Amino acid sequence: MKPKYFSIPYIGWMALFVIVPIILVFVYAFTTPDGYFTLRNFSDMELFLPVFIRSFRLAFIATMLCILLGYPVAYILAREVSRVQRVLFMLIMLPLWMNFLLRTYAWMSILENTGLLNQLLTLLNLPTIRIINTEIAVVIGMVYNFLPFMILPIYSVIVKIDKSLLEAANDLGANSFSVFRKLIVPLSIPGILSGVTMVFVPAVSAFVITQLLGGGMVFLLGDLIEMQFLGTAHNPHVGSAISLIMMMVVIIFVIVMNKFGSGEGKAVRL
Repeated sequence: MKPKYFSIPYIGWMALFVIVPIILVFVYAFTTPDGYFTLRNFSDMELFLPVFIRSFRLAFIATMLCILLGYPVAYILAREVSRVQRVLFMLIMLPLWMNFLLRTYAWMSILENTGLLNQLLTLLNLPTIRIINTEIAVVIGMVYNFLPFMILPIYSVIVKIDKSLLEAANDLGANSFSVFRKLIVPLSIPGILSGVTMVFVPAVSAFVITQLLGGGMVFLLGDLIEMQFLGTAHNPHVGSAISLIMMMVVIIFVIVMNKFGSGEGKAVRL
């Protein structure tokens, strides 16, 4: 048997569970319940504009926080010896070994009004704070769940930087901060862009986090789509239209990120 035939199960799997659902989304988005072609499903999108704006705003905030938190971790990880790297990798990947739902429930027990955080504040005679069922709680959940997807791409780029470049910069009189700012950061931009894509795309469509940590008070695109398909609205045609618009926006975002990433890669090779 030729090696190419071993890919047939994978191609069949992708066709059944990826391509076919996308085709169904296209069909539902442009048809009525009776099966006739229509554009009416897109006519009321301005009603959902606040949800779109809120979803992309919170996803953007979560992505920026992941960069601020993930880049130093990735930089430190890349500079450590292999034994320390293994320990740090285990600590970073350990939460991912748990179920996504369980991780989010754990944050509920921390952030709720009588949770661990407020119990600690009460113990320290400090005023309690209300975080659960707010946008802050949703962003915290996004950052916690998606932070490893920012750390790993950045680390994989930084660790491959030729150390002779760093030594040459030091020999030419550059201090550590200048080397970091003018050499390491520019060379690690492709990893940052990959991390941005891997964090922003799932964050903008998240709905379990919003339901558990937002308590139904923070309504995002994932919740809107679920409501159209499974909730009270029960209009899969409008839900498909919303999904299609979000899909197009995400595809454009990924293309732009890849464009910048390829440009940075060419600059590095030069």
